Amino acid sequence: MSGFSGTCFCGAVAVETTGQPEGMGYCHCRSCRSWSAGPVNAFTLWKPEAVRVTRGAEHIGTYHKTEGSHRQFCRLCGGHLMTVHPGLGLIDVYAATLPELPFQPQLHVNYAETVLPMRDGLPKLKDFPAEFGGSGEMVPE
Repeated sequence: MSGFSGTCFCGAVAVETTGQPEGMGYCHCRSCRSWSAGPVNAFTLWKPEAVRVTRGAEHIGTYHKTEGSHRQFCRLCGGHLMTVHPGLGLIDVYAATLPELPFQPQLHVNYAETVLPMRDGLPKLKDFPAEFGGSGEMVPE
């Protein structure tokens, strides 16, 4: 199995994944934009057993504005690491956290909230896929 690793901003916390992500894409929701301090968040979704903290677990802080997203960060540098999505049974290890992972986005979610229109030919969902509790409705580029 292939694996990818990365760290927080200061390097105190290290994360490793095994196998391949369940999905990759971009989230345009206000929460992700605010949390990431950017116009869009690049996500990679993994099964929990495929994600392991290999160093610095004691430095991880967690914030959850909602029960759907438990955002994790390094308490030393503030560097963002991942978001645990309990209801989905998946962990979003931010694409930027895994610099060697070939990021191959498959879709955009929450595109109705975008502040950065992206014309890349990928499917753009108004909110989430139906299987993840969303409408599954597509919106035009």
